[in-house]
Amino acid sequence: MDPSPASISPRLDAASLAWRYRAVRAATERLAEPLSPEDCAAQSMPDASPVKWHLAHTSWFFETFVLEAAVPGHRPFDPAFRALFNSYYNAVGEPHARARRGLLTRPGLDEVRAYRAHVDRHLIAGLERGIARDLAAVVELGLHHEQQHQELILTDVKHLLSQSPLRPAYRSELAPPARPQAPPPLGWCRFEAGIRCIGAPEQPSPPAGPGFHFDNEAPRHRVWLEAFELASRPATNREFLAFLADGGYARPELWLAEGWDAVRALGWVAPGYWERRGGPWLEFTLGGLRPLDPDAPVSHLSYYEADAFARWAGARLATEAEWEVAAADAALDGNFVESGHLHPAAAPSGRAGREAPAQLFGDVWEWTASPYTAYPGYRAAAGALGEYNGKFMCSQIVLRGGSCLTPAGHVRASYRNFFPAAARWQMSGVRLARDAS
Repeated sequence: MDPSPASISPRLDAASLAWRYRAVRAATERLAEPLSPEDCAAQSMPDASPVKWHLAHTSWFFETFVLEAAVPGHRPFDPAFRALFNSYYNAVGEPHARARRGLLTRPGLDEVRAYRAHVDRHLIAGLERGIARDLAAVVELGLHHEQQHQELILTDVKHLLSQSPLRPAYRSELAPPARPQAPPPLGWCRFEAGIRCIGAPEQPSPPAGPGFHFDNEAPRHRVWLEAFELASRPATNREFLAFLADGGYARPELWLAEGWDAVRALGWVAPGYWERRGGPWLEFTLGGLRPLDPDAPVSHLSYYEADAFARWAGARLATEAEWEVAAADAALDGNFVESGHLHPAAAPSGRAGREAPAQLFGDVWEWTASPYTAYPGYRAAAGALGEYNGKFMCSQIVLRGGSCLTPAGHVRASYRNFFPAAARWQMSGVRLARDAS
């Protein structure tokens, strides 16, 4: 059998898969509820996509890779959608240019929602009739794919709204943080040298999640790690303000060459969404423009900024293997999208030092020092679904842990996110690491 781009949990039967399908699709619709049709149609930059496109593309995935295979003679909702809402699957056909998605004024939002309803009706009927195991694995892949797009909806909307001089809020009232308190002083957690295993386990076991993993999380393999220390929590805005005060953005010796070029070319003087109007720093959030919270984890950093900050702090970024070893026994809880806060929150108070690191999951994606490459023995799946992850294993950096905009059931210790080094519209932050003495 051809390798699959995903592994399906042996505990996931057809009934629970149908339930999860309804839940994930409904969650996407709820994210779009606060938005006007105009909000859903606009594209603020080539890296972001209109919400309308996200709504359609996630449906395109199920229609293209499940319904066409499961339903003989399946008639597409609209044949033109095959190109309009294809993202990058060249084996399926020529996609509409990514940078021009905002020009798709038609189909309208109502028609896209009708498309979603059409796909839902046919796919749920197929699940209720029974579906082959290989197609069930593709459905589960599609649900995790849609959860990725749920996070992208929020990050793309945030970037879009930040471009308006009105600085409108996605939601005027965000849920208060679950832990409104000052974070503990930064401490260090030591991990001894040795041979460790990383990657998704072949047999799912807590805390690895319900059993699903993407193909890029496998095969599980051994790595040698020297002794290292990981910061007890992510770096905060207060700590990053000290970097600014010490001229961090004006000191080329702190920066990688490409990073320094980005600072000068793009005019970076602070993290993304920070603003200053003659007084204290402000930060644009999904709740609008607000005073910068000094105790919250710093977010919207590029890899270059995270690396420069770590060098300034006399530390470094963790490798993804170090991060995963540190997170292997951590509970999969944190500040995720379900909290409704939609913003990083301060670490829980308590002793800092040798205990397990806090906030490994949720709040901010944490840049690692690792390039996004294949694990030993990795082989991309045959066919179009093989394009899901493998072809991006070049010029990307791995991030770990999820963010405050990530669905809670979507992350696990082995999850590998990846973005270009200059990307900072995502909810990306930094956790320091250092060699153990």
